[in-house]
Amino acid sequence: MSADHLAVTKLEKAGAHPMELAAFRRRLAQLADPGAGTLPGDELSPVEPLPCLDDLPEPDEATTRSVLDRLAVVKLNGGLGTSMGLDGPKSTLEIKPGHSFLDVIAIQTLAMRRATGARLPLLLMDSPTTRPPSLERLRAHEGLDDQPLPLDFLQGIEPKLRADDREPVEWPADPQLEWCPPGHGDIYTALAASGIAATLLEAGVRWCFVSNADNLGARPDPRIAAWLAEHEVPFLLEVVRGTESDRKGGHLAMRDGKLVLRESAQVPEDDPSFGDLDRWHYFNTNNIWFDLQAITALQEADPAAPELPLIVNRKTVDPTDKGSTKVLQLETAMGAAVSTIDGAGALEVPRTRFAPVKTTDDLLVARSDLWELRDDGAMVPHFDGTPPVVSLDKAHFGMLRDFEARFPGGAPSLVGARRLEVRGDVTFSGPVTVRGSVTVEGPREVEGGTLEG
Repeated sequence: MSADHLAVTKLEKAGAHPMELAAFRRRLAQLADPGAGTLPGDELSPVEPLPCLDDLPEPDEATTRSVLDRLAVVKLNGGLGTSMGLDGPKSTLEIKPGHSFLDVIAIQTLAMRRATGARLPLLLMDSPTTRPPSLERLRAHEGLDDQPLPLDFLQGIEPKLRADDREPVEWPADPQLEWCPPGHGDIYTALAASGIAATLLEAGVRWCFVSNADNLGARPDPRIAAWLAEHEVPFLLEVVRGTESDRKGGHLAMRDGKLVLRESAQVPEDDPSFGDLDRWHYFNTNNIWFDLQAITALQEADPAAPELPLIVNRKTVDPTDKGSTKVLQLETAMGAAVSTIDGAGALEVPRTRFAPVKTTDDLLVARSDLWELRDDGAMVPHFDGTPPVVSLDKAHFGMLRDFEARFPGGAPSLVGARRLEVRGDVTFSGPVTVRGSVTVEGPREVEGGTLEG
């Protein structure tokens, strides 16, 4: 029995939907290609200037209500904050005093419903682990679940494959570690397999706006919704101009006359081109818009649609044990549909729509006075262009408990800063203001005052 057959059989026995099986078979077929999961820089070229959000017209009140009433907001919420030492959903992390990511998302959604009169259903794409605490948090906001469908649906799973023979790995010590999510490109299959896509269409919802739960700048914009409706754009990827902080994010490029999205995991080991900001102007925000009718039509013709480039993540079966069995995780990125859906496009948006929190560096920026949380859930920036670069010593600030212990007085003022770099063990015990470019070296306690550089 072949390795592929063993993997598909294992997924089938786990109760996978036929569409999930079809998508997994496609990823296995892609893995058979010797160049699977790679996008060399010498096969790519830069993208010409794209249309900008600021150039789109503002729709009138009636159009705004009409397009938003046919829009569903989906937040990717399957991630745990393990990289920061959390053991629960990262979206339940406090971002401003008394408010988690999910609280802010709920406030944003309710405020926009009141302002426009649109239904604007909200959905989380959860994992089994993130589901219970996330739904509990959302249901604390009265009226949020007054919608004709659940507040969430589950992402799919797939077997991890042994790196040596590509058979499904076995790990009796913790069988749950034998499984992994297939990346956020699973959004299309998960919506259909869960029945949510059909329910949305039956309710008259045509478009989906999808973003990461940790990106509070990603709110539905009526200008984009109206533009998609007017021009019948089936898929749109929001991108930003690249900066130093984007060197690890996916960038947009051209290949064979088509837009492609290249993630860091798709770069060959000996390829230095990925961080070339002069060449790659646009970086992925992971904010996407798509026409649910168009995606459903593709899936009726091909249950594994849309076809997405493969990403091969090489890990160990137990992420906490680098000596455990080496495995392959077959993933796809939802934004990569920009290269496979006819009529798909990209739109340049301001940095205010892209403020994800991936590290404690990002968390310090979000908690600081660079961002103000308004009553309607809007995160308003207090900076022009791009925010200052924050670089905290990972050994002392990488985990949330260590980070918070070193900022007992709260985040410093960063509105006058260009850069803050902290090396070594430093505690900011009192109110601190940073101006210009500052480097602080430890061991040291900063009791308060102004740091200038």
